[in-house]
Parts: sequence; structure tokens; C-alpha cells
Amino acid sequence: MRLSDFDFDLPEDRIALRPAEPRDSARLLVVSDDGLQDRRVRDLPDFLQAGDVLVFNDTRVIPARLNGGRTREGSTVRVEATLHRRLSPSRWTAFMKPGKRLKPGDRVRFGETGDRACLLGALDATVIDKADGGEVTLDFDLAGPDLDAAIAAVGMMPLPPYIAARRPEDERDRADYQTVYAREDGSVAAPTAGLHFTAGLLEAIRAKGVQTAFVTLHVGAGTFLPVKTDVVSDHKMHPEYGEVSAETAALLNAARAAGGRIVCVGTTSLRLLESAANAAGGLEAFAGETAIFITPGYRFRAADGLMTNFHLPRSTLFMLVSAFAGQARMRAAYQHAIASGYRFYSYGDGSLLWRSDG
Repeated sequence: MRLSDFDFDLPEDRIALRPAEPRDSARLLVVSDDGLQDRRVRDLPDFLQAGDVLVFNDTRVIPARLNGGRTREGSTVRVEATLHRRLSPSRWTAFMKPGKRLKPGDRVRFGETGDRACLLGALDATVIDKADGGEVTLDFDLAGPDLDAAIAAVGMMPLPPYIAARRPEDERDRADYQTVYAREDGSVAAPTAGLHFTAGLLEAIRAKGVQTAFVTLHVGAGTFLPVKTDVVSDHKMHPEYGEVSAETAALLNAARAAGGRIVCVGTTSLRLLESAANAAGGLEAFAGETAIFITPGYRFRAADGLMTNFHLPRSTLFMLVSAFAGQARMRAAYQHAIASGYRFYSYGDGSLLWRSDG
């Protein structure tokens, strides 16, 4: 497969800069063997039945974008870091701009205030390693809860680049870019399908006899990196840490054995369940990193349905939904969504996909 197989034209005015209000008023495109249906997220219970299980990613986004300065030989250069993956209580990998201006041993002082001054000693780090693409390893002077508190105090919400390029992050994003059920700190990008859910919608889903289950996958900034290889299989995914408890695995196995369907809310939940599935399709407890890369031809083992937003052209996420619901079907669905004014990306509308094994 070539990267061009997953390209499409998207008008810029289809990119959502703010979420729908209320959250569950967003549009929902239902994609199944019966064709396409234009609905609203609040209609989701109409497509579920007693015995089904919705699987949510309960990760919580941290304010992982940090501004500061690199000091070397008496001169300071302004830098920006987006934390990517935690390696230890004091170490993170981060995507740095401008990455070319950094080298191992450099000291970076984060915690920039509104007047571009830094909060002295608040969030200092040493560059330990530097990889391709501007990714560096930072060793902070603080560690554990102290480091977490400092990041929370001075960091900004890491809005996706296609939003950040068009408007600055503000206080609304602290709530908007977080699911209502988030509880495990660690993501630097939101599991965006979950942004559509409200307490009332969750109540309506449970009232129908649909169970809810929670897994944790800490989403890394690598989810926004473009695919740069013309041959799709040459692309390498960044690893992300996830957990599926033994209790959750048992609940999902029991539901499926009883005839219920497993519906993942978001590609992160789906990727994690597929990482936790055994060869027979059963789910097992999982705790570790996954770099699973799902493209057309992949045989799904763990999920029957997927609720997800509309994704970037030429992205690994569009490849995933094409694998799940069928490449031709998803191309037609996206053409319909663009023509019908659906809003795309993290703050955009949603889709409900049923698996195609054809």
C-alpha cells in the first residue's frame, strides 16, 4: 500500500476549532452494511443493545506543552517542548522546537511567564539525548509528584497542531480537551471520541442495559506526526503505555460469550484491546507499551464497533478506520461527511463504524 491510497482533499473550513456545545449535540455519521445515516451523538443509544459493552480510555491529558529557554555560553534561545513519553520519575522524551539548536548537556529552563521571563528554578532540565525529528530526552531537576505539580502549574494544554496553528490555547481548553471520565494522568493528546460524552449520555447508555468498561492508554504526541514513508509498511509507530486490568478483560470476554458486542470509544481503546487480545480473540490483562500499527488487511480480534472522530488524510488513524470498516466504504463516508458539512479532527463530529470483515 502507498501513502497516496489514503489521501483526500479537505477544505480548511471543515477543521473544528471549538467543540460542539453541549458535547453530545455533535453530529454522528453511522457507517454500516445498511449505508450511511446522519444522526447526533446523543442518538448513540439507538444503535446499542442490552449486553453490549462500550470501552472508554480513561487517560487524562496533562498540560504537556512547555515554553522556556536553552542557555549555553551565556546566550539564551527560546524553545518549546511537547512532552511525549515518561521514562522515569524525572525523565521525559519530548518533541522540541527548534530541535536543531539543542544538544546533549544543554540546560533548559521551562516555566515561561506572560512577559517571557522564566520562573527561576521552577522547571529546569538537562538534555540527555537527542534523536531524529527533534525528539530529545529531558532529565528534570524535579521528580515524581513535585515534577507533576510543576508541569501542571506552568504547562499549557497540548492542542493538536492543526488547531494550535489557527488559534492560541486558552483556559476553555483545560476543560474542553478532557473527557468527563478522565482519571489517569499521562496523555499529551486527548482520546477525542470520548470528548462527545456527557454524564447524561452515559446515564442513557447504562439505562439501556449497555455496560461500560475503562482501559488506559496514555496517548503520545506521536499521534500527530505525519507519515513520511511512501510505502505504508515502512512507517514506525511511537510506543505508548497502556493497561487493561484482569477484571476488565474478564468482563469483555463474558459479554462477548453471551452475545454482546464490544464497541470501542476511540482508536486508542481499540488499539489497546487489539494489543491485549490473544490469538483466539480472547482478551487478557495487559500492562506495557504498544506500537501496534493497523492498516487494511489486519484481522480484528477484539472489537465489533468503533466510535471515532474524522481523521487527517494520509494519517495512521485514517488507515486504521479504513482497515476496520473497509477502505472503499470509508472513502465514501468521508466524501459524504465533507459534502455534508461535518466538522473534522479533535474538536469535530463523530462517526460510528461497524466492523467489515469483507
